[in-house]
Amino acid sequence: MKSHREIEVKLRVSNPRKLKQRLKKLGFRPITPRLREHNSLFDFPDGRLARGHQALRLRSIGNESFLTLKGPPQASTRYKMRCEIETRIQEPQIFRKIFHELGLQETFQYRKRRTAYATDKSKPGKTGLLLYDETPVGKFVELEGPPHWIDRTARALGYRPEDYITASYVALYRPGGSPSRRGSEPPKNSRKR
Repeated sequence: MKSHREIEVKLRVSNPRKLKQRLKKLGFRPITPRLREHNSLFDFPDGRLARGHQALRLRSIGNESFLTLKGPPQASTRYKMRCEIETRIQEPQIFRKIFHELGLQETFQYRKRRTAYATDKSKPGKTGLLLYDETPVGKFVELEGPPHWIDRTARALGYRPEDYITASYVALYRPGGSPSRRGSEPPKNSRKR
């Protein structure tokens, strides 16, 4: 199990080929193959987790599954910051049954393909993780790590702080979901599609 303060931004990718060329030039290399992810969010019927800006997620990546609790976002004008507790689990279907017995229901599903990148200079706590996500609502780079690393990496990729997206994928999947800072609030009554 790991518990940490997650600091991240998303960046919309308009030209994947150009991005991958730039990543290579900057020394980034894939550290995972392109993997398919299936994510399910759970909440109580009254939506208390969403109202409290929290998320309970069950994620499957290939043959691995993870249970994650994301706390409410912390105040930030530039980054999405929140406490995250995550653990690897063996039998996701058992957790689905437990959630059901506790009165939780699946409120949203989303899928994406993800490739993780790092550089040879990556150092825990000093550098971050670059994730390339392919979703039905677009392609994104997600930068997770210390703020100085996020800013430096985004700048090296040709992005400015105005390009930072702090919205969750749930917010981006919503009809009219806007990739803006204001879109970072969890949606009200998101339902499975």
